[in-house]
Order: sequence, then C-alpha cells, then structure tokens
Amino acid sequence: MAKMISSPHSRATGVGALPHTDPVQACSDVLSIFGDFPYVPTLPDHGQLESIVYNDSEQLPGRIMRDDRLVFDSSADTTVAMEKIYADYMEGNFSPYALHKKYGSGFIEMMKQDLSIAPILKCQVTGPVTFGMQVVDAGKRPMYYDTQLADMLSKLLALRARWCEIEMQTRTGVKETLVVLNEPYLASLGSSVVPIDRDSVRSGWQDIAAFVDGGLGIHCCSNTDWEFVIGLNPSVISIDAYTTAKEFLLYSDSICGYLEAGGAVAWGIVPADFRVFSQETIGSLYRRYGAIREEICTLIPESLFDRQSLITPSCGIRFADRNGAIAIMQAAAEISLRIRKQAG
Repeated sequence: MAKMISSPHSRATGVGALPHTDPVQACSDVLSIFGDFPYVPTLPDHGQLESIVYNDSEQLPGRIMRDDRLVFDSSADTTVAMEKIYADYMEGNFSPYALHKKYGSGFIEMMKQDLSIAPILKCQVTGPVTFGMQVVDAGKRPMYYDTQLADMLSKLLALRARWCEIEMQTRTGVKETLVVLNEPYLASLGSSVVPIDRDSVRSGWQDIAAFVDGGLGIHCCSNTDWEFVIGLNPSVISIDAYTTAKEFLLYSDSICGYLEAGGAVAWGIVPADFRVFSQETIGSLYRRYGAIREEICTLIPESLFDRQSLITPSCGIRFADRNGAIAIMQAAAEISLRIRKQAG
C-alpha cells in the first residue's frame, strides 16, 4: 500500500507533458501557475528521449533504438544486467538509476528550484504495464508478456521512482513528494484483444509501492477497471474526468471509501487537447466539475470531497503551443480557486 499524501484541498496541478522546448521556461510557467502544488513537466518536443517510455529506458537491459523506435533485443544475453537490477533492488541501491538531462531536461531544471515553501512536488515515471506493452522484441511481442521481463521492469522502475523522490527531497527542499506512474495501458484490463493479467499488474505495483517512501499514484487517461485500480490503494488516482467521469462514477461507493481512507482523486476536468479545450470555457468546465461533485456528495460530505480532490488537465498537454498550454493550466488553476472560495 502506498503512503497517503497530505490532503490536497482541491489545489490544481499538472499531469505530465508540456509542448515547451525550453526547460527553464517550462518550469517557470509551472511554478507561476501551480506554485502551491508544483509538478515536474516532461518535454517530449525537446527530444524524443524525453517522451513517455523513452525517458525511463536508459538503464533497460537489451535496449536498442531502431527506426526511431525503442526495441528490446531478445537475442542479447541480458542475464548479468538483469541480475544487477535485482541486486540493486534488494540492496536499495538506486543511485545508478538517475535521470540524465537528455532524458529529462524538465526534471533536471526543476531540481534547481528552491521549493522549501511548497507543500509537495509531483513527478511522473512510466508505469511497468505501459512500459512493457510499448517495448517489443524483434517479433513484435511486448516485453510485458514475458513474466520474467515484466518482473524485472517493476524493479527497474521502482529504482527510478525512488531515485526521483530522493532527488526531489534533497535538491528542492520540498516537504512531501508524489511519484505518479503513467499507466495509459491499464485501459487494457479486461480486454480480450490486448489482455493484461491482473496478478502481474498487482505484483508490479506492490514492488514499486514497497520501495517508495513518499506518495505513489497512478495516472490512467482512459477508462479501465477502476475497482481494481482503487483496490491497489494508490496515494492519488489521476483520471481524465472530462471524458471518462461517467464510467469512473459507476464505482462511486468504492471511490467514497477510497476518499474516506485518505486517498485523493486528481480530476482531469480540463481537456489537455487544445482543440477540445478551445471549444470550452472556464464556466462550462466548472459546471461539468460541479456535476461530478454533486453526484459524489450524495454519498459523502462536500468537505471530504473537496479535501481529497485535485484539479488537473486531463493528461499531458498536446496540440498546443506555449500560450495554449498556459491557458489550459490557468483554467485548472481558476477552477481550483473557485472551488476553494466556494468551500470557504
């Protein structure tokens, strides 16, 4: 079970990618808008190695780049490299799993900031399911379908997550940390076309949760088996509330129990796709969020809902320039401000 974070009280924060290519500018924009719940932006437009999966692949045994794709070389002897990952996991040796600048320029830049007055700092790490399903061998078989490789991946990503939280604590002076596993491939839970074994998912989650001292959350921007995800007891569940709130709310009883136990939901009510966002207003998004709040609060007090909620974009921001990304982030911040003023 992950450690629960301090109640976020409907603060606003971001999710992951920004379209910026300048890490200094990106971090400055994040801190100016989300100063009381900052997050580390990822910058895929700054370089392919900074995009999801790639940015956490540096220490992957058998990794090769082929035609701008990340591939696992199953013909290579990775025994020694995999044994080292297992040994490092057992010994708590996370230092070799550092995130270097060409894989995470936003992270490196954010580590230069003094965040000692911020209550918490959030970053993202690719989840083992998404990593293992995205990286395939020469026969196009996902790594995740090999049980030994899937197990190794969870240890590898646990080491990366632990390194990230220690860096955030020691470099920025922030009071709390939150590492969120980016897991869009959890949408495959229950799929007969792209099957994902729940026991493997649970085992991988437990490997990482046992290794991370601070908060550990899950982001899935598609519909999934939310009962299963809630049952993992993450610190934060981050969802695309703009698109999937109806499906998520089918599990209202479990959601309420989760909030009562100290879990937090990051309601991605602001569309991260600028083309969709441009068709909305802050007022229309605020009303959409209000409908979610009203439905859940037939079961729990409004004060509890507000205390255990976050307001975010639905996912990493895309199809936007810097000005568009700022507008999306500011919309989340404005909705958060309205909610907190309403709550008094």
